[in-house]
Amino acid sequence: MPTVGQPAPPLAGLTPQGAFDLAAHRGTHVVVYFYPKDLTPGCTTESCDFRDRIDAFTAAGAVVVGVSRDSVKSHARFAEKHALPFPLVSDEDGAITEAWGVWREKQNYGKTYMGIVRSTFVVAPDGTVAAAWDGVKVKGHADAVLRAITG
Repeated sequence: MPTVGQPAPPLAGLTPQGAFDLAAHRGTHVVVYFYPKDLTPGCTTESCDFRDRIDAFTAAGAVVVGVSRDSVKSHARFAEKHALPFPLVSDEDGAITEAWGVWREKQNYGKTYMGIVRSTFVVAPDGTVAAAWDGVKVKGHADAVLRAITG
């Protein structure tokens, strides 16, 4: 998992709107949030919290992008149902989530499995990681990310 001060790993993939490439956003803050699954309660709440603050993120000069291993088609349904105004990158082959270190072993009800650990990164205009949250708790998280950008 990248740490504060390190260069952000590459992030390029397809969204319902077309291609997204983190490198194309040099010069601006980019909020990259990784979430386990479209249309699930925690992921929906987190995505809608970012949606509800999108004007504040935009005013701060930041771009928001979500990433999960769901398909582009699934992302399109999720974004449409909840009016999400930012891209959702599909990482079906797992290359992005593995490069960012968020695809890890998890446990639930005594079962061990591999999955996305809910995590968020703020990538600074110079392409380095400016802030990072691992094992995110959804409540209040979007506000914390916004504070990290606005000071």
